[in-house]
Amino acid sequence: MEHFKFDKTSYNHIPKDPGVYKFFHASGTLLYVGKAKSLKKRVASYFTNKNLLNGKTRRLISQIDTIEVTIVNSECDALLLENNLIKENQPKFNILLKDDKTFPFLLVTHERFPKIYTTRKVIPEKGTYFGPYTSVRAMRKALALVSKLYHVRSCNLNLSEENVNNKKFKVCLEYHIGNCLGPCENLQSEADYLNEIEQAKLILKGIIHPVKTRLKENMKHSAGLLKFELAAEYKSKLHLLETFQSKSLIVNPKITYIDVITILPEEEISYVNFMKVERGTIRASETVLIKSRLNEETSEILGYAVPMLRQKFNSHSTTIISNFIFELPNINIIIPQIGDKKKLLELSIKNAFMFKQNHLRIKAKQQDDSEHTLRQLQKDLRLKALPIIIECFDNSNIQGAHPAASMVHFKNGKPLKKEYRHYNIKTVIGPDDFSSMTEIIYRRYNRLLKENKDLPELIVVDGGKGQLSAACTSLKKLALYGKIPIIGVAKKLEEIYFPEDSIPIYLSKKSSALKLLQFVRDEAHRFAITHHRNKRSNNSLKSILDDIPGVGTKNKTTLLLKFKTLSQIRKAPISVLKDTIGNKLALRVHSYLNKKGFE
Repeated sequence: MEHFKFDKTSYNHIPKDPGVYKFFHASGTLLYVGKAKSLKKRVASYFTNKNLLNGKTRRLISQIDTIEVTIVNSECDALLLENNLIKENQPKFNILLKDDKTFPFLLVTHERFPKIYTTRKVIPEKGTYFGPYTSVRAMRKALALVSKLYHVRSCNLNLSEENVNNKKFKVCLEYHIGNCLGPCENLQSEADYLNEIEQAKLILKGIIHPVKTRLKENMKHSAGLLKFELAAEYKSKLHLLETFQSKSLIVNPKITYIDVITILPEEEISYVNFMKVERGTIRASETVLIKSRLNEETSEILGYAVPMLRQKFNSHSTTIISNFIFELPNINIIIPQIGDKKKLLELSIKNAFMFKQNHLRIKAKQQDDSEHTLRQLQKDLRLKALPIIIECFDNSNIQGAHPAASMVHFKNGKPLKKEYRHYNIKTVIGPDDFSSMTEIIYRRYNRLLKENKDLPELIVVDGGKGQLSAACTSLKKLALYGKIPIIGVAKKLEEIYFPEDSIPIYLSKKSSALKLLQFVRDEAHRFAITHHRNKRSNNSLKSILDDIPGVGTKNKTTLLLKFKTLSQIRKAPISVLKDTIGNKLALRVHSYLNKKGFE
């Protein structure tokens, strides 16, 4: 792969090869990532057809400063690179796929006597993973079936050959109730145990038929040897397996490996359902919500979402059933009209529609609840206007060191994190919270007035009368006192103070209005503490690194970006430090930090 950089006026020099393009702001912020068969034609289309573009795209173009392109071998490579870059960087103007859930897997461990258990972290070295399961209930049913059919240990003992031969362990209750055959005391051979694990893996893969055949053969063989109790046990296991299979969603067995993708597009939100079909069984199903950023076409949305979903569920099918034709390299997209594939398509659409209905219902309920809470707050505080926008301030310092402050911004009762602000105190020396509050209130609303931006309907100050009075001083300087309602919320008894009133009011502990104020106040405190902690940590880290001869700004930045903390730098092997900052300086840093014993 080759990388090239251009400014926005020289896009005509971009090569015609397939690849990925990235738009950057003057500050260096990544704005947008896209793929193209021909980079030159695609990038040029943003700048030559401006009259055909929507408002959001024009806003994107107005912010572009530099363009970076990466040339790849094929359109397929461009697609994979684009998806990885979007997931890693989450650019401001790219489509947002609302899928932050971590789905569980079943793990069969790599050890002498493997265990099978659930996990949400995938570490390939640990073993073989099955999933992800979009339904925890389905996963537990599969695990319960395996536990009933086979004797899989549940302990965490290290059953190495040496430990078992030295009789280090004793059988536990699981052995006595028949759930385990006692490999810890060598009562079950490793070969027999691994044979059961292989059978369990087949079930987790959805390959039921060979397991059923084997159980039937074992049942008949045991009956032929007049071992009727053992035959009855195999019959019971066969019944469990058939029951489990009958409850699984089975489609036509001739439909082997295929994906089903359906989309219900809306103006700014689309609902996409994905189903993975293997060996006639639906192995995975998930519906996601996708927010459009630049009024993308339906084909663009699917081109972004489908590869991510296929990668997540490890799908390698070359055929996709869909209700919408779109392009995907080396994939055949079909819209079935009749038969079992048409039924699969209808089932997928039904899942997407149900997800949409549920999402709209929850959204409507949240809006109703938020409006009710805001009206209750307006009534309790006797506000003239509904507090649509609430801003809350808090400051933080330890014995006057590293003073910092924060402001959180709530709209319609919900945090709007892109409007959060951190403040480094500039005019106050020493531990003076009141003066710090005066400074940040003045800076915030002086700026809003200069930029002619909307003012909040309510200002909340984290603190009592003193903090509130300090905030009011700034509002008076700005001629905003009396125009914006302001209150102070003290933490101890949740007293609410009003300007020029020494007697606080108390809201019912069950009041939704009080809970909103507490949430706003606690969020401001959390945001301030986090900023203060980071600032304190960075300052102490930088001051120590500054003491090491030869560590300049560039090397210091390199170390901070790679290791994050002083402890990690101190613990890092010299070989890693050498790769980062060179041999001579690595030895000096390692020696200095370990000799001083910094923690």
